[in-house]
Amino acid sequence: MAMDDDFRKAALDYHRLPRPGKLAIEATKRMASQRDLALAYSPGVAAACEEISANPDNAWLYTARANLVGVISNGTAVLGLGNIGALAGKPVMEGKAVLFKKFAGIDVFDIEVDEQDPDRFVEVVAALEPTFGAINLEDIKAPECFAIEEKLRARMAIPVFHDDQHGTAITVAAAVRNALVLQGKQLADVKLVTSGAGAAATACVDLLVAMGLRIENVTLTDIKGVVHAGREGLEPRMLRYARETDARTLPDVLEGADIFMGLSAPRVLKAEWLGKFAPNPIILALANPEPEILPEAVRQVRPDAIMATGRSDYPNQVNNVLCFPFIFRGALDCGAITINEAMKLAAVEAIAELARVEASEVVAAAYGGAAPVFGADYIIPKPFDPRLILQIAPAVARAAMESGVARRPIGDFDAYRLELERFVFRSGQLMRPVFEVAKKTATRIVYAEGEDERVLRAVQTLLDDRMAEPILIGRRAVIAQRVRDMGLRMDLEQSVRVLDPAVDEAVFASLAGEYQRLVGRRGAPPDAAARRLRNRATVAAAMLLHAGQADAAICGGSGDWWRHMLYVIPIIPKRPEVSRIYALSCLILPAGALFICDTYMNVDPTAEQVAEMTVLAAEAVRGFGIVPKAALLSHSSFGASNSPSARKMRAALGLVRARAPELEIDGEMHADAALIESIRNRAVPDSRLTGTANLLVMPGLDAANIAYNLLKAAADAQPVGPIMLGMSKPIHVVVPSVTARGIVNVSAIAAGEVQAMRAKRE
Repeated sequence: MAMDDDFRKAALDYHRLPRPGKLAIEATKRMASQRDLALAYSPGVAAACEEISANPDNAWLYTARANLVGVISNGTAVLGLGNIGALAGKPVMEGKAVLFKKFAGIDVFDIEVDEQDPDRFVEVVAALEPTFGAINLEDIKAPECFAIEEKLRARMAIPVFHDDQHGTAITVAAAVRNALVLQGKQLADVKLVTSGAGAAATACVDLLVAMGLRIENVTLTDIKGVVHAGREGLEPRMLRYARETDARTLPDVLEGADIFMGLSAPRVLKAEWLGKFAPNPIILALANPEPEILPEAVRQVRPDAIMATGRSDYPNQVNNVLCFPFIFRGALDCGAITINEAMKLAAVEAIAELARVEASEVVAAAYGGAAPVFGADYIIPKPFDPRLILQIAPAVARAAMESGVARRPIGDFDAYRLELERFVFRSGQLMRPVFEVAKKTATRIVYAEGEDERVLRAVQTLLDDRMAEPILIGRRAVIAQRVRDMGLRMDLEQSVRVLDPAVDEAVFASLAGEYQRLVGRRGAPPDAAARRLRNRATVAAAMLLHAGQADAAICGGSGDWWRHMLYVIPIIPKRPEVSRIYALSCLILPAGALFICDTYMNVDPTAEQVAEMTVLAAEAVRGFGIVPKAALLSHSSFGASNSPSARKMRAALGLVRARAPELEIDGEMHADAALIESIRNRAVPDSRLTGTANLLVMPGLDAANIAYNLLKAAADAQPVGPIMLGMSKPIHVVVPSVTARGIVNVSAIAAGEVQAMRAKRE
């Protein structure tokens, strides 16, 4: 993505607000009493210190070391910025730390070492071994990076992994592995030419050679031309591939090439050279942000080629995030002392296999409803594939055990995979499948509060990600001024439609009569109805949706939530097949997503309504790519009480099982039994609910709303919703505390509902 002035400002705001940087440290233990303090520090901490002093391996039991990685750099080769120094490279290291945490739950200290002498850098990093379970070296220039990694691996009894080399190599090797299958070729037989001979390129070639590529079939080129036997000043890693040849330039060595691997600079591969390649070539143009050649240029000249880039806007993105979080996860979990060739090869095969296997319904949902099929445009998984951690981490751990470098072998891999599932749907991962659906078809979404800054920021994000065609209700001059003041890039003439009920008579006059018909017998005479349409933005947005001038609507965000709903319901009623409208809310917690129903609509639902909301909520949960596990909550557990509330939830269970026998559900039960399987199993030995429930259905509005808001505040959880269930058209009313990100999330949910309704009609 090009970085214009507006995007640069947005990036700086992202790093600066609401607090500088992208990382924080939080305690994992309670610190609420004098006893807690005594246990955490003096005198209790001495017990842990003594255990570690007696046996250093006990550090894995009593400290955070087993889940702590050091991301360490001297800033000599930062992204595309070069040698900008350790301090300027810190934002990149923080970003790498965030990826570790988000994708694999691994904690990170980013350490920027202001030292360019390789030997002194090694001394600094080696001295940090007691702190970490593994070291990720990052953005260190070649050739120093080779010597630094080699010396640290020799000195340290924990994994040391230079991701720029090995992460790229693993992902590239997986892409080559699958592309060769599709092109009907064998690795031992192909000819490979590189553009680039630095750390990443030589690591890629080394790994492919370890997999069976013949050294004599490799030709390296760089900015100085062909790496040949007579060339002076070659680095040791390049000498291995220096060939006896008279060729001196890239086009000279492309004749008959089966694989082109570019890790160099934009536009170095010319379209007129593509005819030199062998039939059915593989072209990996991985320079960022602009590749060595664009896929559309390759497609025009060589439609028989399989193409990959490093960019997310083209198929087959070769991205290190496909592997490094999960390699470290597997290495840490088995206590590996290194990341060796066997573990890297296991990661290659795991990634490659993942692209070839048939996707389940859950995986299809994570890809937006239709998982890609193994083929020329899908040779490696996408970075947000929820299966990556479940596939790669166990493969790496098993390879570590089999190669003898695991200090804490994993005994039960089935149990280990279940443990890894907690990382699959967290934070942004929860919304990823919903976003993928939203991007498929342009959806006209009308926003009642078009002047609200949160709405405007959300709309800019939706436009950037091509998830909606926004319609803003509000005063044009006010919206235009706020867009300018906020530095937003939206075009109010082209990309966004602005409608003002007080001015746009041509649009709203035709809606006035229909609105009067809808509310005339609800205490709104014609003059009051006309004023309400003009002055109540929620009414205007709902009427545009009712009239088919919008596909979905987002209302609320200010004032009383229930009043907005009272405006909406006469215009957009419930679906005819349901008895009520319900509200489903979600909290993104450290342990994963937790859905709660009904948080806003029904004060005291009947057993039939509890059953209905449960089935509707389970369907909504599946839309996030999550298998619903429902618990019907009560003050009573499994028949302990005969109160009306407990009897209601027991009756609802029978109704749900009759309507949706495939749904994993149990009740009535206490909340702790829903979330902790061992407590549930002590209460009843035959529960059909396994693991942790992710959908909690409450007996009444008080319980649901209190639990939702209490958890949100106490756990600092990220809220999603409320999501309205049972509406005849996609319309959602957001709460006053909603953020711009929350509006983006609800908008994507609404866009998905639009597409689902279209699919049902078709």
